[in-house]
Amino acid sequence: MDANQDTMGGSQPVDLSKHPSGIVPTLQNIVSTVNLDCKLDLKAIALQARNAEYNPKRFAAVIMRIREPKTTALIFASGKMVCTGAKSEEQSRLAARKYARIIQKLGFAAKFKDFKIQNIVGSCDVKFPIRLEGLAYSHGAFSSYEPELFPGLIYRMKQPKIVLLIFVSGKIVLTGAKVREETYTAFENIYPVLTEFRKNQQWYGDSFFQSL
Repeated sequence: MDANQDTMGGSQPVDLSKHPSGIVPTLQNIVSTVNLDCKLDLKAIALQARNAEYNPKRFAAVIMRIREPKTTALIFASGKMVCTGAKSEEQSRLAARKYARIIQKLGFAAKFKDFKIQNIVGSCDVKFPIRLEGLAYSHGAFSSYEPELFPGLIYRMKQPKIVLLIFVSGKIVLTGAKVREETYTAFENIYPVLTEFRKNQQWYGDSFFQSL
C-alpha cells in the first residue's frame, strides 16, 4: 500500500500541492472549549445523568461521556466545558452541542457560547527510522532529546507554533495547532529535515543488536 492510500484510508489521492511529502497527518484528538453561560450544580448533574461521574475530592468537574461522536467532556460549576476525543473539528462541535443539550434537559439554562478549538493532535508515519541524536544536535535551538526520560525527540517549531514528538521509528505526533492547516504546514516543514536524518537501515539494524 502506498503512502497516499495509507494516510487517506485508500479513499482519495493526496493533493500534492498541499501535501508535497505525499503524507497527510491523521487527526487523532481535538480539544475544544465552550461556555454554557450559566452556573451548574455538579452534584445534581452527576446524580441525574447516566453517563456522568463526579468525584470532587479528585477533580472539580463532572466527567461525562457520549458514544457518538466518541468523546469526553469536563463540565465545571462555572459553566465552562472542555470536550476531548473527537477526530475532527465538526465532530468536536457536534459533541459539545450534545453535551449542552444534555445539561439543558437536566433543567439548566445552558447556552452555547464561544465555542473554540484549543488544540489539535495529529500523527503520521514517515516509514523510515530517524537519527534523533543528529537531529537534536543540528537543531539544538528547537529540540530537546533525553532518551532516558522520554523516547521521543521534542521539537518546538516557531512557525507555525507546533510541538512535534519525533520517534526513532519514524512515527510523528504533532500537537498545539488551533486549525488543521497548522498541523499540515508543520509536518511539511519538518519532512525535509527528517529525510536528512534518515537512518541507514543497515546501520540501524547493527545498532539495534548492539543495544541488546
